[in-house]
Formats: sequence, structure tokens, C-alpha cells
Amino acid sequence: MKELPVLFKEKDDCCGCTACYSICPAHAISMQPDEEGFLYPVIDSQKCVRCYRCTTVCAFKSQDKVGR
Repeated sequence: MKELPVLFKEKDDCCGCTACYSICPAHAISMQPDEEGFLYPVIDSQKCVRCYRCTTVCAFKSQDKVGR
């Protein structure tokens, strides 16, 4: 089985746009508030089908490919 996708390593690597949440075909991503109330995606490992669509739609991940 493939590993779970990594949506971000640090909060600065996520803008909270919900693109990953919206594209997930298994509804495995929920947006959870941090201690300051900002929403960040959290993957449910039991629901995730490891299709990696969430990483392909991420604007921050596509910037990494360009050399952010």
C-alpha cells in the first residue's frame, strides 16, 4: 500500500484554500482548526485511497515543482 500523501510539513506550506479537501473522492480530508482558528487539512488514514489527487491540486505543491 502506498504511503499517505503529505499535504504540508509546516503550516507556512498551506494556505487553507480547501482545494485538497474539495478534490478528495473518498472524502478523507477534513479541515480542522488550529489553536488560532485557522483551518488546515487533516487526512483520515482509514478513508484515504492514496490517489494523491490532493497533492496534484495544491497550489503550494505546484510552486515547489517550479522552484519556489
